[in-house]
Amino acid sequence: MMRTRSFILPLLLASAAASAQERRNWFDDPFVQVTSAIPGCPVPRPPGMTEAEFRAAEHVRAQHGTSCYHSGRCRLPNSYLYDKEIIPRVAQYIRRDGRFDDTSVWVLGERRIVTLMGCVKTKEQAEQLQRSVGLVDDVMNVVDFLMVGTQGKPKYETVP
Repeated sequence: MMRTRSFILPLLLASAAASAQERRNWFDDPFVQVTSAIPGCPVPRPPGMTEAEFRAAEHVRAQHGTSCYHSGRCRLPNSYLYDKEIIPRVAQYIRRDGRFDDTSVWVLGERRIVTLMGCVKTKEQAEQLQRSVGLVDDVMNVVDFLMVGTQGKPKYETVP
């Protein structure tokens, strides 16, 4: 019996440590692939954090945008609440525009900030995409992590 306990305890501890390091999208930040025309484009790692990172971010995220709401400048009490509305509209806008059909683009929404990741054909196309997404209602800022072509190191973390 003693031998069984000494075997099970390390397994339980190892399992607990592994799940503590597991990355999850705790806040359900919207992340979608919008276009997929460029083969070999580096795939961005989906949003996620460990449980410890989640606990550290929880309070800050709950408070973000509260002062904006209380002053009457924002309609929702938290900046992150806009993202689930914004990202589907951004995806729709990009898909229906037509100028970006030959790209491979993913979008991430966090705090009304849209991050563009993936591959485009030209620098000008990246600039057009960034400007266009900035026109979508409620988008506060656009972060351009797009790369021209598929060569080189992307500005974003990729899937392993």
